[in-house]
Amino acid sequence: MTDTALIAMIARFLTVGIRVSGLMLFAPFFGSVVIPMRIKAVLVLAVTFVLLPSVGRNVDVHQIGEWPLIVFTEFLVGAAMGIATNLVFDGVNMAGQVLGVQMGYSLVNILDPQSQVDTTVVALFQQSIVMLLFLRMDVHYWLVRAVGKSFLYLPAGTLKLSSLFTLSLFRTAGEVFSVGVQIAAPVLAATLVADIVLGLLGKASPQMPLMLLGPAVKSVLGILIFIASLRYWPDLFRHLFLVSLESGERILHLAS
Repeated sequence: MTDTALIAMIARFLTVGIRVSGLMLFAPFFGSVVIPMRIKAVLVLAVTFVLLPSVGRNVDVHQIGEWPLIVFTEFLVGAAMGIATNLVFDGVNMAGQVLGVQMGYSLVNILDPQSQVDTTVVALFQQSIVMLLFLRMDVHYWLVRAVGKSFLYLPAGTLKLSSLFTLSLFRTAGEVFSVGVQIAAPVLAATLVADIVLGLLGKASPQMPLMLLGPAVKSVLGILIFIASLRYWPDLFRHLFLVSLESGERILHLAS
């Protein structure tokens, strides 16, 4: 192998590795702070080795002066794909925070090992279930395949930060609220109905100890509805993960 061919191979390896690094730092599971940086570095190298034979032919070799821009844009591409999928977990966290207040668990916080911040038990429990679904559905494999496909429609160094790209980013970020509402809707609706019923009972019978009964009723009702809704979570989150991957690919298509 000549020196030119060796330099070209190293340049392609680094280019693919930078895009994969952005994905590994921001994608669900891969980007968890629980995973040591050394393990993430090994994962980046392993995924790059796997992808290079199939995507290397679509990676051009750039001049030294172009490398700062290449590093920035390639890292941004990988990060965009990871963040798009991570928005599902942000929606789950938002739903858990809302339901924690509605079900009376807002004061019971636990340190979330994923983000290292205090989180309500409802949000942490929901995130744990969704992470298990994420791994059970092999969504982490979908992400690796998606970053490999991205070299076909968005070759290295061709990212363009257009107005459509920026607008699509904000629209995708706004979908966190939609995801949170979909997840929280059954329990939220039930607890709101319970609030209305308890309010009417308080008006009809002021001597009833609703201040004591209310939190217990809402807590039990919320838990029962939540358990019943878990049956539909696999189909719901399969759809949400597919939509998040499609959103990430749509954003990259707009930047090509």
